[in-house]
Amino acid sequence: MIIKQIAIGYMDNFCYIIGCQNTRQALVIDPGSDVEQIVSAAQKENLEIVTIVNTHGHGDHTAGNAKLKSLTGAEIIIHELDSDRYPGADVLLSDEETLQLGDITFDVIHTPGHTPGGICLHAQGNLFTGDALFVGDSGRTDLAGGDRPTLGKSIRRLMELPDHTVVWPGHDYGPTPSSTIGWEKRNNVNAKEYGYFVQD
Repeated sequence: MIIKQIAIGYMDNFCYIIGCQNTRQALVIDPGSDVEQIVSAAQKENLEIVTIVNTHGHGDHTAGNAKLKSLTGAEIIIHELDSDRYPGADVLLSDEETLQLGDITFDVIHTPGHTPGGICLHAQGNLFTGDALFVGDSGRTDLAGGDRPTLGKSIRRLMELPDHTVVWPGHDYGPTPSSTIGWEKRNNVNAKEYGYFVQD
């Protein structure tokens, strides 16, 4: 699996290009507004962008959807509970299912709380968390559709993944650009409140 983490936008967003080493197909997670940067990064890796996935429907994560689709022909995927936030999607997810990218199978984990249709993608020991889980923190719940107890339940599900699972967040808000589930269990500021704190 090829992972390119791209800092993009004015809110310290992270966009991700995920590539299959064998087929050279690529999936883009949460394209920000600087689509040229995304396309250039994919071209440098000789990757063909075929899919765009939004972890949720907020504008800072969907801003590049239309332009990236026009340049690549990639289909846009979002959960149906966030479809009102981005009505231009090609595929609406209604359940926890899998997405295929070449030889890579992504498990879709529904993680509401930041928005009703928030999702995370999990594949090959990597977890792309959008705004559900940040390095050392979690997404805000004071916006429309947010709910803190619901987000806590979602994050507790993520904490059931193996400790070595790499966490790739939707924003560069933490001390490092990525972490692990094990690190989050011990260091996330919400760990005790959300009920997954692990004592060393």
